[in-house]
Amino acid sequence: MKAPASAPPQGSAAEPQEPRWLTDEEQRVWRSFMEGVTLLDDHLDRQLQRDAGMPHVYYGLLVKLAEAPRRRLRMTELAMLAKITRSRLSHAVARLEKNGWVHREDCPDDKRGQFAVLTDEGLEVLRQTAPGHVEAVRQAVFDRLSPEQQKSLGEIMRIVAEGLQPTEAGADLPWLR
Repeated sequence: MKAPASAPPQGSAAEPQEPRWLTDEEQRVWRSFMEGVTLLDDHLDRQLQRDAGMPHVYYGLLVKLAEAPRRRLRMTELAMLAKITRSRLSHAVARLEKNGWVHREDCPDDKRGQFAVLTDEGLEVLRQTAPGHVEAVRQAVFDRLSPEQQKSLGEIMRIVAEGLQPTEAGADLPWLR
């Protein structure tokens, strides 16, 4: 948001400080970023819904489980890797269970903990879906960027992600809610 046309002058220290308004260039960058993220998420969601009947977030969960040892992760770890709330994960896993792609197992050493486990059927769905999804990602992102732009995008997003994941106790992160 830009500063209002008639922004009042900043007052004494006792008065609230004026927000650090975005410059015109920062506004342009921010809006381009938000438009790109929104359109990319929609594009990938539509591709996955069409090809596999699942939203993008579900595909990401299947990938994380496929990459895990013995195709299983504790629910809390899966929520952290997926960057989603435990409630959203629980709902997603319930839907994936209904499809037969995932099942839950109780943790033998923690009566409250559960594992999400990728089934053989879920792995097969992932194998069938992955080529189309990778092509959609390639066409939407990588084919449009030079190798230097790809590297810059990766570095920029790593910095943003790291800055939004504080390590101190009590941090408000999705997987802790």
